[in-house]
Amino acid sequence: MQLVVARIGRAHGIKGEVTVEVRTDEPELRLAPGAVLTTDPAATGPLTIETGRVHSGRLLLRFEGVSDRTGAEALRNTLLIAEIDPDELPEGEDEYYDHQLIDLDVVTADGTEVGRITEISHLPTQDLFIVERPDGSEVLIPFVEEIVAEIDLEEQKAVITPPPGLIDDRAEIASSREES
Repeated sequence: MQLVVARIGRAHGIKGEVTVEVRTDEPELRLAPGAVLTTDPAATGPLTIETGRVHSGRLLLRFEGVSDRTGAEALRNTLLIAEIDPDELPEGEDEYYDHQLIDLDVVTADGTEVGRITEISHLPTQDLFIVERPDGSEVLIPFVEEIVAEIDLEEQKAVITPPPGLIDDRAEIASSREES
């Protein structure tokens, strides 16, 4: 099974280092020197990590065969993918890999359909579910305990208790303001 562990950002300096947006709780294991990672797009890889260090709170990596800024810039926005054992699960009870959450149906506590998780956005403060609604529009739902009440992998659904305005249509919000 494959797991996206990072996305390559901007080049850092002139010696081939790149910034990395970490997408794993185990960067010391998955992004260690010597690790060989497949990539998306596949044409840029596989990549072998030569060195890694933290600079100003950001992880910087250098890959074998990439020794200058031009080579590093060519890798920008590449996803780094590690092979994992399919039976390997996150250690914490309320921890999930992205692949476990993608395609879950999102419903409110009363059973109202909201949509389907199409992507997980990993931000510095919290993760966001990017949910495609039945009409094709998207809604962003913070993956926090106060909003995501339950993840049911057996039933393939995420139950949410959204605050007012998070998933309400603009027309519904406008009409409720007019009624007030």
